[in-house]
Amino acid sequence: MIHLPSSVRVYLCTVPCDMRRSFDGLHAMASGAMQMDAFAGHLFVFANVRRDRVKILYWDRDGFAVWSKRLEEGTYAMPFSDGGEMRREISAQELGALLSGIDLCQAKRRKRYQRKRAEA
Repeated sequence: MIHLPSSVRVYLCTVPCDMRRSFDGLHAMASGAMQMDAFAGHLFVFANVRRDRVKILYWDRDGFAVWSKRLEEGTYAMPFSDGGEMRREISAQELGALLSGIDLCQAKRRKRYQRKRAEA
């Protein structure tokens, strides 16, 4: 289980990413294509076309950090979009489920109270 502060948001890049990208390339995707402030401390999740590799970029107070994982078998159920949107916000729990192999499109979330966030 991933435990993150409630202030941390998780953003999926909904277009496939070249996994040869590292800190600077992923930062360029987060700030350019996804139009987000990569220095805000949020998590940015990227996957390759085959969906068997994932990288997570985040700002760690004094520098960027990258978490990377390659599956030996199987794929992640990354929701890539057909065009329009470049990012999708998910919860930390959904990120944990995604990394565990659960397809978020088929999972049904039971009703829970959720406080509305102020838009930044």
